[in-house]
Amino acid sequence: MSLSPSLFRFLKTLLLPLVFSFAACRSNGQSSHPHPSSSMSNTTATLYLAGGCFWGTEHYLKQIRGVINTQTGYANGNIDHPTYEQVCTRQTGFAEAVRIDYDPEQLPLTLLVQLYFRSIDPTALNRQGNDVGTQYRTGIYYTDPAIRPILQAELAKLEAQIGKKVVVELLPLKNFFDAETYHQDYLDKNPTGYCHIPRSLFEFAKTANAAPPSKTFERPSDTDLKTRLSDLQYAVTQQAATERPYTNEYAAEFREGIYVDITTGQPLFLSTDKFESGCGWPAFSKPIDPHLLAEHHDSSHGMERTEVRSARGNAHLGHVFNDGPKTSGGLRYCINSASLRFVPKADMAREGYAAWLPLLETPATGH
Repeated sequence: MSLSPSLFRFLKTLLLPLVFSFAACRSNGQSSHPHPSSSMSNTTATLYLAGGCFWGTEHYLKQIRGVINTQTGYANGNIDHPTYEQVCTRQTGFAEAVRIDYDPEQLPLTLLVQLYFRSIDPTALNRQGNDVGTQYRTGIYYTDPAIRPILQAELAKLEAQIGKKVVVELLPLKNFFDAETYHQDYLDKNPTGYCHIPRSLFEFAKTANAAPPSKTFERPSDTDLKTRLSDLQYAVTQQAATERPYTNEYAAEFREGIYVDITTGQPLFLSTDKFESGCGWPAFSKPIDPHLLAEHHDSSHGMERTEVRSARGNAHLGHVFNDGPKTSGGLRYCINSASLRFVPKADMAREGYAAWLPLLETPATGH
């Protein structure tokens, strides 16, 4: 006998308290992260995503290469240590969400968000699949304010692509409490269990982020840099010089492709985020991932600015300003051409950058 979605939800709400009551006699299995760190280490970042029932959202996200750990829980509510039953009353303000710890060098933030979009209907308010209620709303919650412009830009890009209003909320993380043990890795333990996400998407997620690149992005020795780089490239990247505006190599370059650190080869920017700013240097609305860059206060030349360097190569790139396109997050990364090397899209696979090709594709959703 098959159960209708409405009957399933009723039984789910009715029976789960009995399961939890039994489990509580042993251990409540719940821990809290009221003030979580934005990253666990230098190579691990964290994001919180709400995409409807967290059983399916967690299982989908954990298939993606670069995701290190997932944890189901309750985000941005107004009480401490909520239970599943309390969240189901729709009176606590919580959303069913998943904490994702990921490696930004394997899985750029922009790609993670784009893959999340594929698992949701971004136009549905307080509903995903057959699950209805404020706890099933979609949302992106962050602890690092520096990534907000990047997330805003991805949401704006998605809305422009689908031509409909996107109702995915974007907010700082107020709190997050782990869900009960029963809800952790639910579909691993119950492969035929209920899920609002088409199971074909699980297979898609396994291959959506290409295999690890064969390239490594280590900083060469200073001797090697002096040999490999031109005088201008060395002066800009190692001595924080500035090239001339307008006559530099990439100011007027708008072909599809990626821009990599001239010293290490690490991809830093996408052509899809490049825009004409009129400043005479290449301008980008955001990096591929904020963890690839390092920012420093710069008071040189009688100005107060924010310098941008490559995190791995420590190469001077340029500066970031708050006068970029508002629809793309409001930032303008003003970057020296001499700090970059452009790899056209047609050459990316041949040069070992196939893993970054999905970032140049048009955003899509799973609905």
